[in-house]
Amino acid sequence: MHRHSRIRRIRIPLTLMGTATVAASLFATSIGPANAAKTTSSSSQDRRPTVVLVHGAFADSSSWNGVIKRLKEDGYPVVAAANPLRSVSSDAASVKAVLASIDGPVVLVGHSYGGAVISNAATRSDKVKALVYADAFLPDKAESANELASKFPGSVLGEPGVLRPVPFTNPDGSKDVDLSIDQSKFHQAFGADVPAKTADLMAVTQRPGTGTALNEPSGEPAWKTIPSWALVGTNDKIIPPKLQVFMAKRAHAHIEEIPSSHAVTVSHPGAVTHIIEKAARTVR
Repeated sequence: MHRHSRIRRIRIPLTLMGTATVAASLFATSIGPANAAKTTSSSSQDRRPTVVLVHGAFADSSSWNGVIKRLKEDGYPVVAAANPLRSVSSDAASVKAVLASIDGPVVLVGHSYGGAVISNAATRSDKVKALVYADAFLPDKAESANELASKFPGSVLGEPGVLRPVPFTNPDGSKDVDLSIDQSKFHQAFGADVPAKTADLMAVTQRPGTGTALNEPSGEPAWKTIPSWALVGTNDKIIPPKLQVFMAKRAHAHIEEIPSSHAVTVSHPGAVTHIIEKAARTVR
């Protein structure tokens, strides 16, 4: 009896191993190469593009906080690039480096001068599948932000005392100037529909843009080959709404309008998120 009992104890695991082998074989047969491909394809289709946000002059990456919160809640990977605001070409190179570090498709978003940066950073990119402009410049080749700003009336940047210049010398000895908005004028000029206390903080933490950045001509813009969306703030006092519409129509962008100041990413983060996600849903 004892001998037979030992034999039974040995056979039970062998039986289980045989059953597991058969089950594994049946499972492998059921998924097969074709079904495995379907599983991979489904996973790839469910993956959402990374949204890269590029701020403009007189702002910083924190201006995207309300948008970032909503995008992340909706399941989008997000990167807020720190725009150096030194020159269109060098700023675009900085954003290109960020794009190179990202795996998979990208929706590239620019606010204000950041629109000029993304227009150059996405040129000949195989990752950027959609461009979104929020109260932003969409320059054509050889156009500068400063040149475009004077194309239509309505920008307060040319008014006396609005911009505060700080001259400086580059490491190579060349001269330039950092431009910021006078703190006492920031609320009305940049974000009239933002609460005063918030606008006061934005005025203190704003990052200046150089004269070079605002006057450097754009290269060949990516919006000529990449689908674009534009959110136009109809109460914008920095980039006149008529100019925004002109540039967006020229780029054949999908245009939406909202009664917003230039600080649309802060005052209307929901609307900005909505147009970004609309663009993102076209990415496959």
